[in-house]
Amino acid sequence: MFHLRENHSATVPDAVMRGMFAARKAVFIDLLKWDVPVLDGRFEVDQFDDAHAVYLILTDDRDQHLASARLLPTTRPHILGNLFPELCESAPPRQANTFEITRFCLDRSLTACERRAARDQLIVALVEHALTHCITSYVAIAAMSWFQQILSFGWHCRPLGLPQPIGGEQVAAIGIEIDADTPALLAAAGVITVPEHRAAA
Repeated sequence: MFHLRENHSATVPDAVMRGMFAARKAVFIDLLKWDVPVLDGRFEVDQFDDAHAVYLILTDDRDQHLASARLLPTTRPHILGNLFPELCESAPPRQANTFEITRFCLDRSLTACERRAARDQLIVALVEHALTHCITSYVAIAAMSWFQQILSFGWHCRPLGLPQPIGGEQVAAIGIEIDADTPALLAAAGVITVPEHRAAA
């Protein structure tokens, strides 16, 4: 099941949000060793987790976290524009119809097969969300290994600048164009489509 969360108050997260923040800590802090804030020793929550962030969260039928992503409006402070603008050859995008994909998180408890399925469902959900909300492009920052996966999904995307060394690895910014043809491009690339899911309250 997919859950859409927006206008979120970080002081009173619900169970689905808590599961996402805990999964983010397990991935980005415990596994990848990112130097980012931890709340109550259990949740990865940073300064961009505010009322303007939008979350797409995939759970099982018991509302246990499987995968999630955070979307940030580029018209407000966001990671590429405010923390790593040097990844862009020109000025970072700041348009109302462009959002930044951040904290793309696959739960560590999943098997390799389950991770692939959850990843594909989350990619499809991001495209459907964009088409529903008049988002014409996404931007993202990715290490080169993940950058290659992003390119393989079949959608139209391009690097926004040359890779740069950050935190001991090569990192690049990418722009992803979304239009009515994007779902067919995903399908042609073998990304699973999930026509039955709906965003839950």
